[in-house]
Amino acid sequence: MGGDDTTPTGNPGGDAGLACLVTGASGYIGGRLVPELLDAGHRVRCLARTPAKLRDHPWAGRVEVVRGDVTDPDSIARALRGMDVAYYLVHALGTGRGFEETDREAAHIFGEQARRAGLARLVYLGGLTPEAVPASELSPHLRSRAEVGRILLDSGVPTAVLRAAVIIGSGSASFEMLRYLTERLPVMVTPRWVHTRIQPIAVRDVLRLLTGCAGLPPEVNRAFDVGGPDILTYYDMMRRYAAVAGLTRRLILPVPVLSPGLSSQWVGLVTPVPARIARPLTESLRHEVVCRENDVERYVPSPPGHPLGFDRAVALALERVRDAQVSTRWSSAAVPGAPSDPLPTDPDWAGGSLYTDVRERDAEVAAATLWNVIEGIGGENGWYSFPLAWAVRGWLDRLLGGVGLRRGRRDARRLRVGDSLDFWRVEEIERGRLLRLRAEMRLPGLAWLEMRVEGPDDEGGDGEGGDGGNGRPAGGVRYAQRAVFHPRGLLGHLYWWSVSPFHALVFGGMARNIVRAAQRAAPAPPPGGGAASPASASASDEGTAAGHPRVRAGSRRPPRRG
Repeated sequence: MGGDDTTPTGNPGGDAGLACLVTGASGYIGGRLVPELLDAGHRVRCLARTPAKLRDHPWAGRVEVVRGDVTDPDSIARALRGMDVAYYLVHALGTGRGFEETDREAAHIFGEQARRAGLARLVYLGGLTPEAVPASELSPHLRSRAEVGRILLDSGVPTAVLRAAVIIGSGSASFEMLRYLTERLPVMVTPRWVHTRIQPIAVRDVLRLLTGCAGLPPEVNRAFDVGGPDILTYYDMMRRYAAVAGLTRRLILPVPVLSPGLSSQWVGLVTPVPARIARPLTESLRHEVVCRENDVERYVPSPPGHPLGFDRAVALALERVRDAQVSTRWSSAAVPGAPSDPLPTDPDWAGGSLYTDVRERDAEVAAATLWNVIEGIGGENGWYSFPLAWAVRGWLDRLLGGVGLRRGRRDARRLRVGDSLDFWRVEEIERGRLLRLRAEMRLPGLAWLEMRVEGPDDEGGDGEGGDGGNGRPAGGVRYAQRAVFHPRGLLGHLYWWSVSPFHALVFGGMARNIVRAAQRAAPAPPPGGGAASPASASASDEGTAAGHPRVRAGSRRPPRRG
């Protein structure tokens, strides 16, 4: 199937019908492994801290989802009950100091609970470590991944540890780093690690091997090095990426002065991958990471044409990106340290400080037309607001260590719960009616942005214009937008009041332009009557009764949730 860099290639070596638990199903690999296991005939249960994040995946109706956390023994015990195989695909990459201890604790808990549950097999995807390099000299990221593998191998449950270097696939952090560096910089000053030898592997082959490991014989308890057929330097990878992508030849100038810390900041400036995630990736490139054996081939034989070569893997990934068919991205997993609190309900926040900015505008368009504009917001489509203000806020967030605006979208047209959307994350979707985003930017408080389509049957309205009933023109809908901010301490209050003078420009412009975009996208009215023409819609948008905005900004009472 052309362009699909994760198309199943069968279940070599595996027994059909196993009960498989997948941890990390909201992440990059886990979200792609689930449909592979289902297509191989296995039964799948997913462990998630927030089950709602898996609700909109195309395979959600075919799996069981249980709530739990790998650091909570009781929830792990419940999740493992009745399972044959468990995939351990979680790690604390980028969570800051102490992540090694977190990884260590979680691995011990998971291994112990798997042993008690009588599990037949554990499967773990780790990192390929260099030969003859002491653990003390490894990057913290690689050292932790290696330690987790050892803990699971010593758990008393037969374990397969797959150790991979750079994974090439649409949406992977390694691929996005390579892609943006090569595409954006025809001339590059690069650190010394561009001459380190690496053995990349296509994500399709990683998923094939993970699926096949479910059926390994019980006596197999070991680590396997996994990689593609090509051994390249990062320099080679950038040059070959440019050739596959049809770019002009890149000029690459290595210099000895860029440390992993400095080069991760450089990567963070040029690519969507923030520095805190780029750093462990670049640190891992200091040492040569090449497979020392290919023993996994004895148990999970490669079908014809596999493993894929680097050029083919890049071509498939690029085709998937161009066709907007990226099923998961590196940003699919939650940002470490980002707020995860849901939008507060009225009873919980009675008497609390909750600032809101509410904008409402009428639109003489079909509800579906307005919804398509709302669901398409962000990424390359922008935010229908003052571009400079959003760009400055994105750069400021980057400087403060946040994700900034460049994460973009997974899909240009359709969102699902849990998707990252620039410096927001999708918290709730009621298809055709409500989109709620939770801020993951650096803020002295918690923030949400809601966009809603209100039809003729919705309550509300102040009687302005239209048919005199709900304040809405006959046959039209209302666009309702609400920004909500819960300040944290005095700094949070000062932040709200310092930015509130700009809300008319930012949030007011957003509401106005979203309605305009919907009116432009609406089908042309039949000759001699029907819906308002684009010209009249534009005029009404500037303040006639049918398009007059209702604004309530700076409210400190809990908002109605509708």
